[in-house]
Amino acid sequence: MSDNITLIRRRESALATNAVLRNTYILLSLTLLFSALTASWAMFSLAPPLNPFVTLLGYIGLLFLTTRLRNSGWGIVSVFALTGFMGYTLGPVLNVYLHHVVNGQQIVITCLGTTGVIFMALSLFTLITKKDFSFMGSFLMMGLLVAFLVSLAGLLFHMPVGMMAASAMFVLLSSGIILYKTSQIIHGGETNYIMATIDLYVALYNIFVSLLMLLGGNGGSSRD
Repeated sequence: MSDNITLIRRRESALATNAVLRNTYILLSLTLLFSALTASWAMFSLAPPLNPFVTLLGYIGLLFLTTRLRNSGWGIVSVFALTGFMGYTLGPVLNVYLHHVVNGQQIVITCLGTTGVIFMALSLFTLITKKDFSFMGSFLMMGLLVAFLVSLAGLLFHMPVGMMAASAMFVLLSSGIILYKTSQIIHGGETNYIMATIDLYVALYNIFVSLLMLLGGNGGSSRD
């Protein structure tokens, strides 16, 4: 009798995990599409670049709101508000690369493709091997804090080398977050697909923007 109960519980756990994973990927796909739409709107309307600190405050505010609403239907609305806002901030950045950087179009396409390959490869690796990457949690949090501080210092003191170093760190750390978060989902450590979607979206956003910085800084030059 106890064996049957254990088997039933395992099946229920597996079904719950699959539901979180499925809902996460569906919501992530929709938010990425919505971000692409808001980015396109910003590009075609020639929206000016937002101040980095305004972008940061907007992100923190919407992230806090989404976290508070994560267990309600309004959490979905908040996720789209957050990802739509982040997509909008990308529009002016993409315009700079497409219209003012030599080989800018090639750089943008390369960054998009590379970001997609990184996500697919890391996600498939975690799903197939079912490795537990929970041990990376503390390291990733500390690493992101260091990368943020290095990026902030580079921005405040106009240090291109610091910005490039921070970009490289964000690519590596965000790749680690994809491994960590996917592992959490399949091992039952993350049961809220809204929060899982945000973590994966932000990781993808950081990888893409950081690759733009790295490739644009090393491989691109201004047309002006």
